[in-house]
Amino acid sequence: MNDKVTLMKGNEALAMAAIRYGADGYFGYPITPQSEVLEKLEEEMPWETTGMVVLQAESEVAAINMVYAGASCGKAVMTSTSSPGFSLMQEGMSYMAASEVPALVINVMRGGPGLGTIHPSQADYFQACKGGGHGDYRMIVLAPASVQEMADFVGLGWDLAFKYRCVSMILADGLIGQMMEKVVLPEQRPRRTQEEVEKQCPWAVTGRTGMRPKNIITSLELDDDIMEANNLRFQATYRLIEANEVRCETVDTDGCDYLIVAFGSMARIAMKTMELAAQEGIKIGLLRPITLWPFPSKEVAQAAAGVKGILVPELSAGQMIEDVKLAVDCKVPVKHFGRMGGNVPTPEEVLEALKKELINA
Repeated sequence: MNDKVTLMKGNEALAMAAIRYGADGYFGYPITPQSEVLEKLEEEMPWETTGMVVLQAESEVAAINMVYAGASCGKAVMTSTSSPGFSLMQEGMSYMAASEVPALVINVMRGGPGLGTIHPSQADYFQACKGGGHGDYRMIVLAPASVQEMADFVGLGWDLAFKYRCVSMILADGLIGQMMEKVVLPEQRPRRTQEEVEKQCPWAVTGRTGMRPKNIITSLELDDDIMEANNLRFQATYRLIEANEVRCETVDTDGCDYLIVAFGSMARIAMKTMELAAQEGIKIGLLRPITLWPFPSKEVAQAAAGVKGILVPELSAGQMIEDVKLAVDCKVPVKHFGRMGGNVPTPEEVLEALKKELINA
């Protein structure tokens, strides 16, 4: 059992966890605030120890298509980027969803729109959780709130991707990517042999010579009825994920007067807000979605039962709040507090927003 504690950035923990998972390949392009993922992989040189391929692509478009190719072969491949680069990858992710290939995509969010700022944001929620590319598709979206979770979610993300033949995403904000904390890395796993890949992924293109592969990975289907049947199969998979893979954390939600729903770094800030509120006799509970999709709608509704109101603090103009409102179905007042442009609020600001929007409204 590995119990060695190491101090490192969230981005570095992602890179180390990928190596230890036994990843086959990483294809990425530098962009702040996630560049340390690629830098750490280059520093560790896993191609010499585990055989993992690490390649800096010429662009984000090239990187996601390299991931698409590797995933089509049943390999454990990944990329990482930040918000503008994530926008460029949308076509490739839609193609992978239609092709039902597993992959891991990491987005360490920065402020926008446009090139924006290099500082933290959570404004890619819509793009990640609603299927930012074209067509009716979904991705499993994991939202870490610590460096330890940045490491833990790498293995979880790949395991879920292979289980459901879909794209898994780790959606972190720049604060989690850049902060340094203690982390225990997973044990080193060997990379799968080609025989193990073919057994686990019988659908994969194997590149056998002298014959046409039985399985052709493609997102193109010109027969409308077959394409509709494909879409119905995708949707059935998504319903299965919704039924089995919802994850969230609750803190002091029993008997609370007000509820905060927040993810990532905003959930950490909300924990301090709860302490400050308790000093004033205000009972606040916290629900932290870990899977942003599938969203913990039932859990939010249960935690909201009996509260006087809900505050949704986000590093955005308000995106997750829409899912919170849908979850409670107008039974509880839901208010938003957000900072943008890379600004991160203090716990005191969150508490003042709760008083203004809910207590003294």
